[in-house]
Amino acid sequence: MSGFNGMRVAFLQEPELEFGAGRHIDIRFGLMNYGPLDAQSPLAPHKIRVGIVGTSATVAGVREWLERCAAGVMAKQSPQPYLFPPFPGFGTDTTFAAKLVFADRLERTIHEREIINLARHGRGLIEEAIELFLAEMRHLVESAQPHVLVCALPWSLLDLMTSSDDDSAENALGGDKAGSDAGASEEGGDAPDFHHLLKARAMPFRTPIQLIKPSTYGNIRRGQGDDQVQDEATRAWNFITALYYKAGGTPWRLTRDPSDLTTCYVGVAFYNTRDRETLSTSIAQVFNERGDGVIVRGAAATISKEDRQPHLAEEDAYQLLVDALDLYRREHKNLPARAAAFKTSRHNAAELAGFQQAIADRGVDSFDLLSVGSASAKLFRRGAYPPLRGTLLTLDDRDQILYTRGSVEFFSTYPGMYVPQPLAMRIDAGDTTAKELARETLALTKMNWNNTQFDGHAPITIRAARQVGSILKYVGPDDPLESRYANYM
Repeated sequence: MSGFNGMRVAFLQEPELEFGAGRHIDIRFGLMNYGPLDAQSPLAPHKIRVGIVGTSATVAGVREWLERCAAGVMAKQSPQPYLFPPFPGFGTDTTFAAKLVFADRLERTIHEREIINLARHGRGLIEEAIELFLAEMRHLVESAQPHVLVCALPWSLLDLMTSSDDDSAENALGGDKAGSDAGASEEGGDAPDFHHLLKARAMPFRTPIQLIKPSTYGNIRRGQGDDQVQDEATRAWNFITALYYKAGGTPWRLTRDPSDLTTCYVGVAFYNTRDRETLSTSIAQVFNERGDGVIVRGAAATISKEDRQPHLAEEDAYQLLVDALDLYRREHKNLPARAAAFKTSRHNAAELAGFQQAIADRGVDSFDLLSVGSASAKLFRRGAYPPLRGTLLTLDDRDQILYTRGSVEFFSTYPGMYVPQPLAMRIDAGDTTAKELARETLALTKMNWNNTQFDGHAPITIRAARQVGSILKYVGPDDPLESRYANYM
């Protein structure tokens, strides 16, 4: 450890994760060597019925690709073999001990002409496209009961969304942008996001949805180089692991020693209602060390004149955390010994009072209240590579800067394209040491089921809260609300 001007720099070792038969710092090698956490459980999804909706070409393309991946995918040739491991396949004779089930009755097709006819709807084409997919998904849910619905988008629809007044075709997969700050003013324009609106409208189905673009299964556009698409093994790892989780599996979890306090992790973020004329509304995501998520919709928030950030009234902060703790108790049959709340804006006096009263009234022994955002300050390292992931700069007793993205010793490289943005962490109140909270936050960045490369930017508490908020903006106060996180990711 070194120090300068009262500041201290330290390095946190990469946290391990727990898998079926052992621990490892890397998700993919952990799954290959030890299998998913619940592989031996009779409740694990050993047969996953995959429903696919798309055009005849995209349905066939997705099914053929998944069947090919199930047999295994060779590693990309690279001087960093730990960054690009092979995909071991997905079947009862693999470490996953599970198989994907396909059948004609699990597939529904949309005619290409119906996609082309959407052009006449102008700015309404996204909503009309969603209705096309929802109609076929509804049929599958009622007749075949798939565990997961795959929405196979054709290039023709992506092209229409690009040429319309909507922001871009990337809107179709907007759910993977949850690493960016989705605060009270994160979205502009009136065009709906295909991914978010589809998942909001599909809530009554109670079946998780996975979107896929043609480039994911190898249908690359003319003029689009292979360098814009991940290697096939990485695509298989990410897509199929997400299917396993959405079907009810638990691929990995945070390690927990018997002496550790049982903890309820809560993420609090804010989003604008769709009309952008009402007050921002808070949401929370409840987690335990397994990553199980339960959605809590909070009350309206206001933008403070003092710091221009969204905040809750004291009674609303109290009720939000009480609801979160009560849901934890309903799920686990007991209250946690500790609550850790991660919030996208600093806790003001009213929120601190409300949260602390909720902790006291529910008899939780220990708590920590943190605010997490993007840091403006950066560290620089000699040479061509950025600071190591796990580099921690302590500014004072409350404020820290943590590199959750950066050079990774296990990969022998920096696996990113741009200069990494560290996290700014502020301890607004609590019982745990600053270094332990940083170590815990680093571990929570590895709980993203959509990405098997372990160097995620935001802890899952913040990422999930933002992700859920981006979908809840399309859910009315009286609309059905699915509580399981898998329906939002």
